[in-house]
Amino acid sequence: MNQVMKWNPFAQFENMHRELATLMNGRADTRNAVAEWAPVVDIIEDEKAYVIKAELPDMKKEEVHVQLEGGILSITGERRVEKEEKTRKYHRIERAYGTFARSFELPENIDAEKVSASYKDGVLTVAVAKAEHALPKQIEVKVN
Repeated sequence: MNQVMKWNPFAQFENMHRELATLMNGRADTRNAVAEWAPVVDIIEDEKAYVIKAELPDMKKEEVHVQLEGGILSITGERRVEKEEKTRKYHRIERAYGTFARSFELPENIDAEKVSASYKDGVLTVAVAKAEHALPKQIEVKVN
């Protein structure tokens, strides 16, 4: 007698996901793993500088590190998990925690000596000035 089996097309994806997680993380159970995260950024260019704005909610400035080396701007840090309080009952935790690293290759026309970083309202702003020779120059047209 032939049996009819109910086909679940997502079962293969779940198995593949589990196997990939095992290969990448060395563990099969990914249900309790904390998602990796990276802050979202805006990159803006004006005539004098490149500006990178990164969203880093719930982080202190001491937890964020900015480095410029060899034309690569790196932003690294760690957002720690809040301590669970016995008086609170968590129904859902969707925010990601852990370490992060973002790197950006900057053009050659930067002045590595003129870099500034500020942090306000959960937004890190890094400004990298353009080199003087790269700034546009106004040229006067003379009439003979």
